Amino acid sequence: MKILAGALFLAAVTGYAADATGSVAHKVLDSQLTMVEREMVPLAEAMPEDKYSFAPTDGVRTFGQQVSHAAAVIYACSAAIKGEKNPIEMGAGENGPDSLKSKAQIVAFLKDSIEYGHKALAGVTDANAYEMVKSAFGGSQVARLSMANVLAWHSMDHYGQMAVYARLNHIVPPASRR
Repeated sequence: MKILAGALFLAAVTGYAADATGSVAHKVLDSQLTMVEREMVPLAEAMPEDKYSFAPTDGVRTFGQQVSHAAAVIYACSAAIKGEKNPIEMGAGENGPDSLKSKAQIVAFLKDSIEYGHKALAGVTDANAYEMVKSAFGGSQVARLSMANVLAWHSMDHYGQMAVYARLNHIVPPASRR
């Protein structure tokens, strides 16, 4: 019985490691970005357009800028992961292109950044996760895995701020409605 259980465990672990990409690193990182997508996009969609210019005090990003900043950083880090030039203009304060004005444009920008992020993460393998790439922030070299981790932790930092902004406007974040 112990031998059978051990064999099943080994088969399960081997199956997990040998998914379509052959990479546990990809699977873990991509699941983190999927979590960002499931939390951040519904919150961005829940905030009324007239509240996208809301900021709780002077000198901080508006709700819309929180969304577009998180998306711009996803683009920047994803490009670094891929070893490509960033496909978007980072804009003032890393808030994304100046052309982003409406809620619809900002939400589309967020969704597009996440799609680009998933594509970048598809190229992260167990073999290349620790290879050095040019950082999205300055000229230093960092491990590809380091850039890949930014997609989740940075996005969720701004998600937290967005959730506070929403609650200050009597909007319950969708993740809190479950």
